[in-house]
This record gives sequence, structure tokens and C-alpha cells, in this order.
Amino acid sequence: MSPRGPASALGEAIRRQRELSEVSMRQFASMAGISNPYLSQIERGLREPSERVLEAIARSLETSTDELYEAAGIVREPVAEDEVGTREAIEADDRLTGRQRRALLEVYDSFLAVNRRSRS
Repeated sequence: MSPRGPASALGEAIRRQRELSEVSMRQFASMAGISNPYLSQIERGLREPSERVLEAIARSLETSTDELYEAAGIVREPVAEDEVGTREAIEADDRLTGRQRRALLEVYDSFLAVNRRSRS
């Protein structure tokens, strides 16, 4: 893992993979469905992507999120069963728009990430 932290190590791994694929940052951001500035912040380690964004990035790189974490030297904790249930409930709630579900999942992911960091 990078001495600068997991977000930085993950961003470096994403940038390396993108560059190996010979895709510009602008093209890659479009492929992953995120903004160019957001991708730049991720690659520089300023922002930690949510699981959904990381999945989109991994798909665009034709790899898996686990392989990205491994390339970054990050050991992930197994996903708790109740976390899976929470995600499924949010994704299945048709009273919310797609955008609301994505926003709620991003907030949920950020809370979990903060709690994981505080336990470390």
C-alpha cells in the first residue's frame, strides 16, 4: 500500500491501468460515466470513489474491483451480510429514482468508509 494512504494508492493503480490501456483521461471518464475532474481527483488520491464508481471504472478497464484493490496493495474486509441486505433494499426501492438510489448508496458507502477508517 502507498505510504500516502489507500485513496492515493487506489488512484495510482487506476491511473496506471488507464495509461496501460492508452486511453486519455477525458475518454476514460466518459467510458466510466463520470466527470473528467472527478476522475482526476480519484487518480490523484484526493477523492475515494464509491463502490459503484469503482465498479464502473473496473468495467471500463476490463478488470475487477478486487484486482484494482490488489494492484493498490489494499486488503479489503469481507462485505457483511447486513451490508449486502441494505444495498439490495436501497437498489430495490422503486419509490426512489435511480439518481436518488445512487446518491443514497454513495452516502452509505462514505459512512462505511469513515467508520472503517476510525476503527483502524
